[in-house]
Amino acid sequence: MSLLQKTLHTAKTRFKKTVLPPLLPKMIMWRINTYAPYLGAGVKMTELDLVHGRCSVAMPLTALNKNVVGTQFGGSLYSMVDPFYMLLLMQMLGDDYVVWDKASQIDFVAPGKTKVTAKMHVSAEELATVKSLAESGEAVFRNYEIDILDEEGKIVATVTKTLYIRLRQFSGSKAQTSRLSAMIKDS
Repeated sequence: MSLLQKTLHTAKTRFKKTVLPPLLPKMIMWRINTYAPYLGAGVKMTELDLVHGRCSVAMPLTALNKNVVGTQFGGSLYSMVDPFYMLLLMQMLGDDYVVWDKASQIDFVAPGKTKVTAKMHVSAEELATVKSLAESGEAVFRNYEIDILDEEGKIVATVTKTLYIRLRQFSGSKAQTSRLSAMIKDS
C-alpha cells in the first residue's frame, strides 16, 4: 500500500469515527424525507435521536393524502409510522442483531382532519430487555404501540408493530443490513 493510499485510508477511518456520528441522524432524516412515497404523502421525519432512541414524524392533510371523504387516508397514516421502530432498533442494536417487521395492526379511532404526528421511542431499559432476551439465541418478538395524534392531541389511529429480533449468529437472515448503514459505510 502506497503512502497516499495509507493516508487516504487513515483519513476515511477518522472521518467515520469523528465526523460521521454527529451527521448520521441528519443523513438518515434527509434520506427518509426524500423517499418518494413519503414525498407524495407529505410525510416528514421531524426528529431523529439515535442516542436516546427517539423519532418523530408528521403528515399534513393534503390533496395527495385525502381519502374519498376528505380525511387522512388510512394507508398514509399507517405508512407514516411503518419503518421507524425497525430502523431505530437496527441502528441502536448494531450489526450483531437482525431486526424484521413481523406483524402490524392499525386501529382507526377518529377521522384525521388536520396535520397528524407520531412519536416513537426505544428506551434504554427496552434496549437492555431486548438484548437480555436475545442472548440465548432465540427469536425475540416485541410489540410497540404508536399513537397518531391530530393537532389537538387527540388520537386518530393507534398502530401496533410486532418486531422480530435475533442475534445474527443464530438467524437465517445473516445478510440483512440496513440500506442506510450501507449507504453510510460506502461513503
